Amino acid sequence: MEPLSGDITDQAPADPAATDDMLASQPIGYWTGLVHEAVTRRLRDAMARIDVTQPQYWVLNRVSGGPTAPDREEVITQLTPLAGGRHEIPRVIDQLLHRGWLRIDADQSLHLTDAGEAARIRLRGLATELRTEVHKGISDEEYVAALKVLRTMIANVGGDGSS
Repeated sequence: MEPLSGDITDQAPADPAATDDMLASQPIGYWTGLVHEAVTRRLRDAMARIDVTQPQYWVLNRVSGGPTAPDREEVITQLTPLAGGRHEIPRVIDQLLHRGWLRIDADQSLHLTDAGEAARIRLRGLATELRTEVHKGISDEEYVAALKVLRTMIANVGGDGSS
């Protein structure tokens, strides 16, 4: 493989104590994995304290987020790639139906109940608070630059950025 531009930095072993001058040689997978784990754990811990799971939040957002009400299979198909296995989203839908946060109409479309919408709004507020915590000391410009770098890396290895 030919270098795309400039000098190529050798890949060093992952080192959580790497100094700034050593960061260019650190493996991206290691660092993105740590970020994913830490941020996901923090969000899920905060949600657990109010008896909600991240997949429940995904389902509430998906049911609320389209021009037409989705049916159960649409929600399952769209969210399963994010979940921990193919059975997670069907279980979550059942939990939310049981909790009274979702209802199914005669056409089998899913809808948020008033309680479900209130929960979604409360969870959105929590997610926004946690986003503020995660982004502390990081400007929007730095954040955008980081995501652009990650997009480029995904494209460099033939990915399209979808799950």
